[in-house]
Amino acid sequence: MTDYRKLFDLTGKTAVVLGAASGIGKSSAEALAGLGARIVCADRTLDAAEATAAGIRDKGGWAEAAACDAASAADVTALAASVMQKFSRLDIAVTTPGLNIRKTILDYTEEDLDRVLNLNVKGTVWFFQAFGRIMVEQKGGSIIACSSVRAVTIEPGLAVYGSTKAAIGLLVKGFASEVGRAGVRVNAIAPSIAETALTGPFKQRPDIYNLYAGHTVFNRWSSADEVATAVAYLASDAASYVSGSTLFVDGGWTAVDGPPTGLTQMSK
Repeated sequence: MTDYRKLFDLTGKTAVVLGAASGIGKSSAEALAGLGARIVCADRTLDAAEATAAGIRDKGGWAEAAACDAASAADVTALAASVMQKFSRLDIAVTTPGLNIRKTILDYTEEDLDRVLNLNVKGTVWFFQAFGRIMVEQKGGSIIACSSVRAVTIEPGLAVYGSTKAAIGLLVKGFASEVGRAGVRVNAIAPSIAETALTGPFKQRPDIYNLYAGHTVFNRWSSADEVATAVAYLASDAASYVSGSTLFVDGGWTAVDGPPTGLTQMSK
């Protein structure tokens, strides 16, 4: 019988997590480390990445930090090169950084558009190129990007952001089709609303906080850790036949038509 516990075990594997300083990236680094992987925690600010790495080491894991601007092709390429100077193989590569400038299309400036596209779309392509080349050469590996429920459901002011997240889903499909013969898997996660430092200000607006919670079937936000478990699954051998997919970790956000109206009598 298959040893299903072993399928989730990442002992002896090496992972890079870009965006590891906070939020879903930080929790993803911690989740992969908790399952036994060696982690390179990368983020734009080295000190912030090191804080995550130090926390992993404090719990008995292996981690080091690196500085990398996810919107810079040169930085991402340099990160990949530095990883391969230290390790003979890279098994997992995760990228989570994203930028949302909440404005209507009529109000978007060229600078706004460039900033969002450069990080969300170009940054994903740079990441796929840099780490995909490594994995194609070694004939295996798992690459994980970060999409969003905004790829398929939208509200005013999120059209540009949502379009970039939809683009990530198609980049995942396309890249998976290109590298699958080399044994490389490419997938994405798509969270809805998670409690992170970036979404912290919403807690100061109970009306908005509760409105977003009401879009889920659980009537609550997720923790970053709940999203990170999906990353851990896609990184593991348990997902050995999963590629070109976007895994929605959205509490049912995309399954229901908004908060309940109250017209139907619910059973206790």
